[in-house]
Amino acid sequence: MRRLLGWLAGAAGGLAAYRAVTRRRAEPDAAANARADELRAKLAQAREAGDDRDAFEAGETPVDEAESLDPNARRARVHEQGRSAIDEMRGGK
Repeated sequence: MRRLLGWLAGAAGGLAAYRAVTRRRAEPDAAANARADELRAKLAQAREAGDDRDAFEAGETPVDEAESLDPNARRARVHEQGRSAIDEMRGGK
């Protein structure tokens, strides 16, 4: 008899916990709804703004038209910048 009461009490507690959790999820949160509305408004505004990608990319050089950089020349330039920075820190030799 004790086992049966234990099982029934456990089942009742589990059911109560389940209902408490599902009720909390079912209730709409006003702050979450306000945030969702705000994000929807921003999305609509972004859609109305249009696509400005062409204007943005107009100032860039396409890859196929870019100058080919010599890795050795770049390496030498970086080393020279490093040497000048070290000389400057040592007192400007």
